[in-house]
Amino acid sequence: MKNLIIVESPAKARTIGNFLGKDYKVVASKGHIRDLPKSSFGITIEEGKFIPKYTIPKEASPTVKELKKLAKEAETVYIATDEDREGEAIGYHIAKAIGKDPEQLPRIVFHEITESAIRHALENPRRIDMQSVDAQQTRRLLDRIVGYKLSPLLASKIQKGLSAGRVQSAALKLVVDREREIKAFKPEEYWTIRGIFQKSVEADIYSFEGQKIEKMTLKTEADARRIVESAKGEHFTVASIETARRKSKTPPPFMTSTLQQAASTQLGFSPKRTMMIAQKLYEGVKTHKGTMGVITYMRTDSLNLAKEAVAAARGFISEHFGSDYLPPKPKVYASKAKGAQEAHEAIRPTMVEFTPEMAAKYLAADELKLYRLIYNRFLACQMTDAEFETQTILFAGEKSVFKATGRKLVFDGYYRVLGYNEKDKLLPELKEGQPVELSDVKAEQHFTEPPARYTEASLIKKLESLGIGRPSTYAPTITILQNRKYIEIEKKRIHPTEIAFTVIEMLEKHFPEIVDSNFTARMEETLDRIAAGEEDWQKILREFYEPFIAKIEEGKKTIKSLKTAVPIGEQCPECGAELVRRKGRYGEFIACSAYPKCRYSRNLDGTESEKPEATDEVCDKCGAPMVIKNSRRGKFLACSAYPKCKNAKPLTPPRELEVPCPECGGKLIERQGRRGTFFGCSNYPKCKFIANFEPVNKKCPECGYLMGQKTYRGKEVYECFKCKHREAVAEASQ
Repeated sequence: MKNLIIVESPAKARTIGNFLGKDYKVVASKGHIRDLPKSSFGITIEEGKFIPKYTIPKEASPTVKELKKLAKEAETVYIATDEDREGEAIGYHIAKAIGKDPEQLPRIVFHEITESAIRHALENPRRIDMQSVDAQQTRRLLDRIVGYKLSPLLASKIQKGLSAGRVQSAALKLVVDREREIKAFKPEEYWTIRGIFQKSVEADIYSFEGQKIEKMTLKTEADARRIVESAKGEHFTVASIETARRKSKTPPPFMTSTLQQAASTQLGFSPKRTMMIAQKLYEGVKTHKGTMGVITYMRTDSLNLAKEAVAAARGFISEHFGSDYLPPKPKVYASKAKGAQEAHEAIRPTMVEFTPEMAAKYLAADELKLYRLIYNRFLACQMTDAEFETQTILFAGEKSVFKATGRKLVFDGYYRVLGYNEKDKLLPELKEGQPVELSDVKAEQHFTEPPARYTEASLIKKLESLGIGRPSTYAPTITILQNRKYIEIEKKRIHPTEIAFTVIEMLEKHFPEIVDSNFTARMEETLDRIAAGEEDWQKILREFYEPFIAKIEEGKKTIKSLKTAVPIGEQCPECGAELVRRKGRYGEFIACSAYPKCRYSRNLDGTESEKPEATDEVCDKCGAPMVIKNSRRGKFLACSAYPKCKNAKPLTPPRELEVPCPECGGKLIERQGRRGTFFGCSNYPKCKFIANFEPVNKKCPECGYLMGQKTYRGKEVYECFKCKHREAVAEASQ
């Protein structure tokens, strides 16, 4: 064996191995093979220098042994880990583990796993970038310092098992702050006024008595009624008609954060799921050319595109869509992210000829969905802008002016690939000065709403905008917060748990820098400067460590206990274990410390908490008796074996609709959720049809899909669940 190539993953190794002949052996390290020890701090500080004590975990020992053996037999050992800081550090640790000098081994890099990219990399090796290694090492040591020193303090002052992290704590504060805003929010009343002209043209109030009326200008019903009554007696004419052409610019190609956001909103994928699927597409899947990577590297904050890829896209667009869809020059995008690694590429397909239609023969369902998203976005980013014709008409009376707007797509441009699902809103042919009839005018009451809770997608967008973390950290940060019970995700919305508030309150008071998004973002910029050779990593660690440890020592003495389970000096009457005072979602109560084995609890006033009511029903999942429990939404049936079995269902059977599910023909059922009533298919989770208003036995005249009945702007209407076509109930019944 002449050449040994070491990568991180077995899948990547198999794909690269298929491209190379017998002179090359490609093996995987299976990720990190050297790290700080799990059971100790692992950092020695001598004369102001931080010396990490790396060890080889037991599970990695067989891999290291095999790599050492193969490295001795090879004439040349190539490091071929991912081209980001973590990949650079993995390569460094591989070299150290097999007894080689990291700065002497040839290092090859590529943004896509195709035969041409691998052979080009082998022809142009470089050395391991030690500045990037230092930057990653600084990140690892900072995270170890925070986690290893702060987590025990949280455990001693609040609750066992708690942990803190440099990025996760800043992210958690964003979630907690949003929940605080929601709890403190006080709705404000405001009114809107809408007129119907010529029996069909909807127009909103624009001005009254010469004063322009913005949103939320009308605060009271009296103000709104005065305008409505005035308008009813006025004579209206077309005051002005304005027609303009506007362009909708092409979207940039995906980088990590925007891919995760789009996959969440369009495909319903969690960031973790998105990255797992993207990893497979990058490392290698079956194609018409054999096994190879079909997308470029998916952990990137760059919007750069290779000239060859852009040329291929332009050729494909010209051939399949025509010259109207091809801009005169290639489109270039610049990343707005701080510290974006512009040497990298955006996420794109590796072969423009491997269309989603062709890919459907080779990829699994979820792989195809994500590949189609990436492929279409890449192609769209090199197409011409879409063009709209916008229309604005002002209807003027003696005191009131109403404004109607319309829009129609006149050239689809990049929508040819991404699709355009909105209906054109066309205004009738009218002339300036023409008298018009005010058919109806109504005022409608509204209340301002609190800010929405974060979704995984919107939290990632926020983290990116603040410069917290980097592409490789977004998904793991959310996963860590979930695993440590700091957040719960319900209906895609992120809710902080009770313990999250307690932890953040303590950190805000005693360690404000740990939860300060500006501090965390500045640290990311500092890591970028270390990677660029502009900062000394040891100096950065010293500047952080010394004041941080001083605060830890001070906190051990001065921070009051905030434990949520405080012993009260009594024994449980049911099992003899210690009774503790706990905080719950609905306030404080007394409970057994042996929970969940013993479920004794009582209220603070000494009255026993309501015990579950026994029933004759048996759990259809585990066979244990079902009991009746109380929740915020009323009584429900739950399995008595909870938490081993979490089966639960309504106390009374849900109402079944006579309308069949439009997706699978199953029964539609009325259900209750956090936000009220909704309607879902009884075949869930196989069928995921869901409706926020009641379906009716009526087909859409536009697309043939199922419609439902709802109140829209004070009127009862039928609305299609697919194309959103609406028609008044009264008109439809005539």
